[in-house]
Amino acid sequence: QVQLVESGGGLVQPGGSLRLSCVASGTFFSINDMGWYRQAPGRQRELVAVSSSGVTNYADSVKGRFTISRDNAKNTVYLQMNNLKPEDAAVYYCKADIRPRSWTNVGVYWGQGTQVTVSS
Repeated sequence: QVQLVESGGGLVQPGGSLRLSCVASGTFFSINDMGWYRQAPGRQRELVAVSSSGVTNYADSVKGRFTISRDNAKNTVYLQMNNLKPEDAAVYYCKADIRPRSWTNVGVYWGQGTQVTVSS
């Protein structure tokens, strides 16, 4: 069974940094896209950053501050968040498109979420 497990959230002051990690565990054939989304209270879940075939894309609100990276050998995606702002506070979710077996379709998997709080 495939699972995505996030870590690295917490409380940080404005201007501070955090690094989120997401590990895909279990047995699977391949991982395609991996990315990060976030959801603040009362708001829809939104894309933060995605890594697809070596190409990265970011939400305009985080460009220049956040960096997504992957370690394919470890089935892990990271999100380095610098110069955090109060409006970055949200639950951050990892998402991965994973093919469980070579003969199956790609499925979308989500982590359980990790809370990021930005406050002085």
